[in-house]
Amino acid sequence: MFGDMVKIMTDASGQDKSDKFTMRRTKLLELIAQEYPEKAGTVFLFAPFEGDHEIFLQDSSFYYFSGISEPASVLSFDVHNGTCLHVPDFGDFRAKWVHSVDEINDRTIASFGIDQLKTTGNKIAGYSVDPYFSPDDYKKIIEQLREMVAKKHTIFTLYPAHGRLNASVKMIVDRLSLFVPGLAGHVIDISPFVAVLRRKKDISEIEELYQAIEITNAAFQAASHVIKPGAREAEVQAAMEYIFIENGARNAYPAIVASGKQATILHYNTNRATLQKGELVLIDAGAMHNHYCADITRAFPVSGKFDKQQRMLYEIVLETQQHVAEQVRPGMWLSNPQEQEASLQHIAVNFLKKSGYDQYFIHGIGHYLGLDVHDVGSRATPLQEGDVITIEPGIYIPDKSTGIRIEDNYWVVKDSEPVCLSEDIAKSVSEIEEMVRQSFGR
Repeated sequence: MFGDMVKIMTDASGQDKSDKFTMRRTKLLELIAQEYPEKAGTVFLFAPFEGDHEIFLQDSSFYYFSGISEPASVLSFDVHNGTCLHVPDFGDFRAKWVHSVDEINDRTIASFGIDQLKTTGNKIAGYSVDPYFSPDDYKKIIEQLREMVAKKHTIFTLYPAHGRLNASVKMIVDRLSLFVPGLAGHVIDISPFVAVLRRKKDISEIEELYQAIEITNAAFQAASHVIKPGAREAEVQAAMEYIFIENGARNAYPAIVASGKQATILHYNTNRATLQKGELVLIDAGAMHNHYCADITRAFPVSGKFDKQQRMLYEIVLETQQHVAEQVRPGMWLSNPQEQEASLQHIAVNFLKKSGYDQYFIHGIGHYLGLDVHDVGSRATPLQEGDVITIEPGIYIPDKSTGIRIEDNYWVVKDSEPVCLSEDIAKSVSEIEEMVRQSFGR
């Protein structure tokens, strides 16, 4: 199995966790120094806050450079002072209310490659930090930032112009600006540098992605055992999410279980309808395991067998995916109207045009995948060795209540076709039909 190969390669690398995060931070500092050689400054990464209605999920870039999953933390590092982790001062109160994923103390920080441990500010009443934190909660961070502004030093942080990107951590910077006069004028956004580093996956990341995909494979198998006329979309979703939770994973994104005409709505996730005889049910779901995401889509015949029209459409989509995957190499593009012969999007459209179904393909051919489902990476540059992408052609015909998408996850490698990380997940017509029919014999 490919997973065994990755595990051997991972073990052989012998890379210590602290070395990995230290190396990532060093590379980031090098990129910043190349772009801004005249500016003195420090990198600040801010962890978002906990919410009341969901399990906390660390900001992807904060995790990438620290390996730490604790909320409301601040990571700072530069070439002169090393790396410091600042954590809220809860005393011993938080431990009575919340289980922390990471044990953070002076003894354990070295395992993350961190040199110093400090508090963000004064002691906090309660067990969490309010998004509208007081200046006392971040007093030490505020003092450091004020000193940097006075010295005309730069704060390098995640602050992209696009409103949705890193919104939760941008709000922290905006809040701090209320307490640090002139802060905004000394902030430089480093999200392009972070994207460059995160885009190319190292072997440990490939292993993490493969683990998430393996869990997703098991979840699809569980879902197929529930599919039958009269079952509810929610039952299929529940079968998958049981497997996720059982394996220490969570949803990488809201699962789509879309039967009949619902499958022609790209982001349908109400998942309340009842599966009907003769319909297809499209499932788009992925596990997040150790922060890394899978993203897989399959379409299943509710009655256990594709009818003639469904089979034809399914095989067209499958052939399109296989054709596109064969073209993937470093130097190709996900989409580039100026280089259509090297553009996976245009290759897919032109292939579907041969069978007359190109007008029913209404979305992009794929995206980057990693710590985020739609991972960082610029479409303005061609594919590179180390990229992980999805390839997901589809046909959606509302008048026929039919939506079919086949999505797999691929690792771009040098001088050969990409490695399909999800190759073990059934997708041929016969495999899909067999998966569903197994449940009918129960």
